[in-house]
Amino acid sequence: MDKISVVVPCYREEDALPHFWNALKKVMTEEFKDVEFEVLFVDDGSSDGTLGILKKLAEEDSRVRYISFSRNFGKESAMYAGLENSTGDYVVVMDADMQDPPELLSEMYRTVKHDGYDCAATRRVNRIGEPKIRSFCARLFYKLMRKITKIDIVDGARDYRLMSRQMVDAIISVGEYNRFSKGIFSWVGFNTKWLEYENVKRVDGETKWSFWKLLLYSFEGIVAFSTVPLAISSIIGIILCLVSFAAIVFVVIRQLIWHNSAYGWASMVSIILMLSGIQLFSIGILGQYLAKTYLEVKRRPLYIIKDSNIIRREHNEEN
Repeated sequence: MDKISVVVPCYREEDALPHFWNALKKVMTEEFKDVEFEVLFVDDGSSDGTLGILKKLAEEDSRVRYISFSRNFGKESAMYAGLENSTGDYVVVMDADMQDPPELLSEMYRTVKHDGYDCAATRRVNRIGEPKIRSFCARLFYKLMRKITKIDIVDGARDYRLMSRQMVDAIISVGEYNRFSKGIFSWVGFNTKWLEYENVKRVDGETKWSFWKLLLYSFEGIVAFSTVPLAISSIIGIILCLVSFAAIVFVVIRQLIWHNSAYGWASMVSIILMLSGIQLFSIGILGQYLAKTYLEVKRRPLYIIKDSNIIRREHNEEN
């Protein structure tokens, strides 16, 4: 009998969890007759009643397992913890806000089980309900990533995907601290089939991803999978050196022919400010890569578990 692990990262999902669990339980009961399930919730240091709800679900249903972090480590760490602690032959990652329709699970399972794919991933065909500026920036980011990296990230791609155990083990083996899972999913390879669906609004609560957080997350992805920004800063430096050399030659020739002094303090200040800005920009790019390297070499754990019924279960089995 096949076993499917459902990994659900949670951060302040007190309002959405009851809706999600009812919908998921219905799908597991009605559409999967000969499949075993484990549902692994990862509480990412929530400050509301999320953990209390998870403990109650675990008491009511033996399929529910939960991990609770000591603080908020971020969704990337939560997904990694879920994948690392999953035991199923197939593993699916999905959000608790109902934006990942549980009804797609059966089709995803058939795709991987019978159609020869290693992964059934999902993508939104539209962004109805999102602010236009956010949608524009998201599409721009995907286009940029495809141009400056060797990985193919599909526009509208979600973390919602069902993967074979072989692919999950490959993802876990990528133990880097600065994680960008959409890029890692693509980088490890394997055959992936994309399933499309209409955008779904959150069932309850508010999104935890502000525009600023998404912007920083996009920088994370670019730095993690491309060194093009470093090349760009180098090219800009070379161009400016050539322009500066040409300007010096022009000033010298003008002085020799017309004997005019090199006047124009305002233009000179503007040029100095522009060059200083470009230098700081280039140093900032270099600093981003250096900072990521610094965090990697410290080898800090991606997450710290404060509470979990997985730990208690393993402890009880040993006793």
